[in-house]
Amino acid sequence: MSTFPERRLRRTRRTPAMRRLSTENHLAAAQLVLPVFVKEGIDAPLPIASMPGVMQHPLEAIAGVVTDAADAGIGGIMLFGVPAVRDATGSGAVADDGILNRAIRVAREAARGRITVQADLCLDEFTDHGHCGLLAADGSVDNDATLEVYAEMALAQARAGAEVLGLSGMMDGQVAVIRAALDAAGYSDVAILAYSAKYASAFYGPFRDAVESTLEGDRRTYQLDPANGREGLAEAVQDIAEGADYVMVKPAGPYLDVLARVADASTVPVWAYQVSGEYAMIELAARAGAIDRDRAIAESLVGIRRAGADVILTYWAREVAEWIRAGKDLA
Repeated sequence: MSTFPERRLRRTRRTPAMRRLSTENHLAAAQLVLPVFVKEGIDAPLPIASMPGVMQHPLEAIAGVVTDAADAGIGGIMLFGVPAVRDATGSGAVADDGILNRAIRVAREAARGRITVQADLCLDEFTDHGHCGLLAADGSVDNDATLEVYAEMALAQARAGAEVLGLSGMMDGQVAVIRAALDAAGYSDVAILAYSAKYASAFYGPFRDAVESTLEGDRRTYQLDPANGREGLAEAVQDIAEGADYVMVKPAGPYLDVLARVADASTVPVWAYQVSGEYAMIELAARAGAIDRDRAIAESLVGIRRAGADVILTYWAREVAEWIRAGKDLA
């Protein structure tokens, strides 16, 4: 028998109050960001079949969505545009009257400083081929030509009032080019969120329904190989060097190891996107009676925080914020 008393680890788990004293990671509403889809040409919200509970919103509804999100206390909304017309160059992305830029203006006015207005900066929703950049003559994505359009898109979003630009296109050099364009035009206060470790994932399927993607093929030439961990860290380090204010790991759940590596090395806040497939799996499994929905949601988010995320984009942002306000136990 040991000379010293054996430590009883279970002592600190004995009651809910004792467990709260020992909880290492907590969720706060301000750490959550709500992705919002705004669709051109509709007059009422449209349900997204593969994402139960998530809607495409008409422009006229965006002010209400923003107000509700601000009232819930969440940190921000990330706007995605679904245009009525697309073309080879994604011209709707840079037009001041494009659906996304109109939505940014409406959202910024409704926010009144109570919540951050963020915008997705990528061409995939606006191109008729569905890729995140311009295509070269051979059908490949032209990195440098795309960067020129990204700079125009950044300026259009900044003029509209976006406070954080979500660079999700995964083009080499995008952070440096956009930071330089913003600074030169007097938008130095606009922050850059770099989707640094964005993987070529099967978990984006429902999102592509949400934005009515026209993509045929895949994005493996510019998004990361799911087998690679070090590469995700290298992308984040490079984006920080180019001036990113935040870096992102996407998807979140299947890449917690990458998230932890990036969080350990990063000198800027680290964000994670709990993507559409992660959301749909829990919702559909819960509907089938396979899991406890609320506990699975809470556990998935706490796991992302535990791995190192400072902010989480999640389709449950508003609901979870309400749980937090009501004092629901999320541990």
